[in-house]
Formats: sequence, C-alpha cells, structure tokens
Amino acid sequence: MPQAGTCRYYYRVLWVLFCLFVAAAEAASFQIVEATIPEMQAALRSGAITSKQLVQLYLERIDKYDRNGLKLNSIRHLNPRALEIAEEKDRERTAGHAKGPLFGIPVLLKDNIDTADQPTTAGSVALEGSVPPKDAFLTRRLRDAGAIILGKANLTEFANYIAEGMPAGYSSLGGYVLNPYNPNIAADGDGRPALSPGGSSAGPGAAVAANLAAVSVGTETSGSILSPSSQNCLAGIKPTVGLISRTGVIPIAASQDTAGPMARTVTDAAILLGVLAGVDPEDPATAAARHKAHHDYAKYLKKDGLKGARIGVCRARYWDSLRDDGYQIMQDAIAKMQELGAEMVEIDIPGARDLSASKSSVLRYEFKRDLNAYLARLGPAARVHSLAEVIAFNEERKALKYGQKLALASQNTDLEKEKDQYHKDRDADLLLSRKQGIDFVMREYDLDALLFPSNFGANIGAKAGYPSVIVPGGFLSNGSPFGITFTGPAFSEPVLIRLAYAFEQATKFRRPAQATP
Repeated sequence: MPQAGTCRYYYRVLWVLFCLFVAAAEAASFQIVEATIPEMQAALRSGAITSKQLVQLYLERIDKYDRNGLKLNSIRHLNPRALEIAEEKDRERTAGHAKGPLFGIPVLLKDNIDTADQPTTAGSVALEGSVPPKDAFLTRRLRDAGAIILGKANLTEFANYIAEGMPAGYSSLGGYVLNPYNPNIAADGDGRPALSPGGSSAGPGAAVAANLAAVSVGTETSGSILSPSSQNCLAGIKPTVGLISRTGVIPIAASQDTAGPMARTVTDAAILLGVLAGVDPEDPATAAARHKAHHDYAKYLKKDGLKGARIGVCRARYWDSLRDDGYQIMQDAIAKMQELGAEMVEIDIPGARDLSASKSSVLRYEFKRDLNAYLARLGPAARVHSLAEVIAFNEERKALKYGQKLALASQNTDLEKEKDQYHKDRDADLLLSRKQGIDFVMREYDLDALLFPSNFGANIGAKAGYPSVIVPGGFLSNGSPFGITFTGPAFSEPVLIRLAYAFEQATKFRRPAQATP
C-alpha cells in the first residue's frame, strides 16, 4: 500500500492540476468585448486572467481591426512597454499591493496629453516624435493608480483648431479615423469616413467603441468628448473646468479646456473620473475643486436616480436641426424619464440665442497665448517652440490638406492690443452661458439638470465651464448611434452621473459595433 506521505503528495499534485484547469477554464470564458472595469477586476482577483493577458487581448484586437482589416486608424502610437508594465502589475498584485479600481487596467490617452515615455503630437507633423519632458498631471495620476497606459489615440489635428472644414478625426500626421459603426469611406474619393467618428476625440471614441481598450481619456473645448461619445455609442463625461488638471495637455483655450473619461458604460466613466479628478498646484483652476472633487464617483450610481428629478428641456435652437428619427429619440427619452419618476420641464434659456450668434475672440486669443506657453516648455531640442513656428513648418512642407486658417487668425492676434476686447468677450460668454444661461434656468425652474440632444448643447456648457454627461439614447435610421446629454452647474457631476446611470440601466441602448465583433 502507498505511504500516507505519498498519497498527500499526489493529492496536492491533483489539487494543483485541478486549480490550473479551473483557472484555464475561467480565462477561456472571460470575454474582453464589452467587459467593464468591475468585471475585469473580478477576473484579475480570481486569477481568471492577468493584466498581461488583458493587454495582449487588446493588442490582438488592435492588430486585427485598427492596424489591419478595417483599419479604423484610431490609435496613433502603442506603448512599447505595455506588456512589460502589465507584468509588473501582475507581480504587485500577487504580492498583495493591488489597490484601486484601475490597477492593472489598460487605458488609452488622446494624443494631446503628455506622456514622458511616448510622443505627444496633437496630430501635427510639426510635433511628430515630440516627447515631452514629463507626464501630464493626469497621466501621473493614472500611473499612480496602477493603470497601464496602452498608447495614444488619434484626434482631429490640434483638437480641431487649425483649419476650417477639417473633417472630425483627421490630422496631417494620423490621417482619417473611421467610425466602427460604419467603417466605410465616403464616396467622394477624399478618403474621409462615410460616418463621422465625431471630433476631436475621435480616436479615443472609436477605440473604446471597438473594444480596443478598457477606457480612454479625451479632451474637450466645445463638444470634443460629447460628439465622439454620441457617434460611438459611449458614455462620456465632460467635467467642470478645473476638476481635472490641464497641466501637460496641448491646449486650445484654458478657459474652456478639460480632459474627461470616455467609456462603454457610465460605471466605467465614473470610476475613471474619480482617478483623474484632483488638485494640481501648477493649475490654479483646480483650486476650486479642493473640496468638490470626489475620489469615488461610483457611489452616485443609482438605478432609481431619475425618481423625483426635475429636468429642463429647451427645444428652441437645440432641437431645430434634428432629423425626424433624432427628434423621436428625444421624445422617447423624455417619456422614459417620466416613466422613471422624473418631471420634465419645458424651458427657454434666455442667453442661448445671443451665445450661438456670438463672434467671441476667446478661442482665437487663448489658442495663441496658451499654445505658445505649452510649446515653450518642450525645451530647446524641440522642433517648434511657438505657434508661428508651427505655421511656418506647415507652410514650408505643404503639410496641411485643409489649410490652417484658424491658426493663422490666432497668430495674427495681437495679445496686448486685443486684451481689452478679449476680456469683454470672455465676460460676455460668461454672462450669456451662466447668469442668463445655465445658472438662471437652474434657479428659475428649480432644476437638477438640463437635457440636450447629442452634443447640440455643448457650446453653452463649454462657455460656462460646466459639466455634461452623455449616454447612448438610441440609433438613427441609418444605424448611427445617437446620445442624450445631461448638463448642470459647476461641480454637479454627482447629480449628472446619477441621472445618466439611471437612464442607461433602464434602456441599455449600448451595443457593440458589428464590424468589430
């Protein structure tokens, strides 16, 4: 008869083999497509998958759909150390050092957010290969939280402030980003997509929609998170200006610029926002967030979050250009919110008409001022050090397919002589968007939020510096996704997340693109 010790040895061997079999089965059953951050974390904790395997799965999908096959062209640059970093996170997890919801999770950044280990180009040939001296503040927050920076996503060049008529998602360096919900080329032969991917955070939007990363970080000056989120069936958060640091983000205009989450679910967007939000000593706008930022926005995810809410609906000017199917989506959304216990209040926003007709100089003035400040920090070895040098570089190499009219207008702005006019225009923007806009109607009608179709209300929120949360609202008759947006006053992200989550959970309009199964 076998000795007792021998039996115990064989039992241990069988137990190890059984555990390996179970882990292999769990890993085989894990589906990367549409996986949420909580689902990934559960799989990582159970050993069903590792962070290295997560990264590898995304890299395989990027190779299949972005670099080859459909060639979505959503990703500009992949982090060559992504797998190595993922292995480091796996070792830390094994040692019991995994902390926070983003630990070991692959994240994409829009290619205007600084990374000291990868180029940051804004899609400009003038910045090709430009590696900034240090990470953006938000990049450092992601790394400190254990996130894996998978790479950089394509965008509309300089966040769509260089030329008039430039298609969303196009840049001289990166070419055209395609929309995974219709990854075909338009019939005009220009190479542009048949269905816009939305801009300027087109790459982050298309990549997350096609399940090429867990989540992404986009940026918005006016509509650049909301638009691609709508076009790619995503949940996106355009935060209050100052909730997330702007340090190390290639700017358009400091008064309106903000980074923000883009995700497949409100849950994932809320988790990412909690990591990104925080006070940066180098960015004075973040001082206002000191007692208003939250590290856990997931606690505001309430399925009954619409019950008792008062939501303002302003049809004038914001619904006028809707197609019949878009109009119906909005009508259905209102009916669903009423069914869920919300009171929908018809309103008029006094400042909206004048704001939409405004010829403000703010973006033109601040683009020159703020871009020059960013480029000056790149150091003497940089190829360009000012907007003037960017323009000269482009002209010398005939680099721009759509010209650089906006950049030229900004460069021709005399920052000293036009300072008074700039301040007058900025004051007018704030008057119309806040005092006669969002703040006025929120108080007058006792509202929790405003409701807009897609990104049609982006301008008023952008001028005010106020937050919006967009969530899938349905699909147009041509198959294009269509989002609905909740907008509120400064630092009302918790309320907006609660409302958007309740609508999302009751409707479940998000579905993956058939072209990237």
